[in-house]
Amino acid sequence: MLVRIVKMGFYKQNIDVFQEHFNNHKQDIRNFEGCQFLEVYRDVKDPSVFFTYSYWENEDALENYRRSDLFAEVWGKIKPLFSKPPKAWSVEKILSLE
Repeated sequence: MLVRIVKMGFYKQNIDVFQEHFNNHKQDIRNFEGCQFLEVYRDVKDPSVFFTYSYWENEDALENYRRSDLFAEVWGKIKPLFSKPPKAWSVEKILSLE
């Protein structure tokens, strides 16, 4: 399994636009072939910073999403809303405790 973490900073006036757009597409992203999990987090000290965590079957599944029309639509809409360049990491989950 591949875990994708994306950190995004938005101009304050764009936060609601991001949240609305993401909410409109969250089920489409979560139901994309190979996506096993999706969550969004907000920084407690800086409410203009968000993180997405998504689990993918493998790197090919993530790349298929990144080449999809859905990704182009979602990313195309939110990219102009950023206050700083986004950062992304692909990591492998080693351990999970519940």
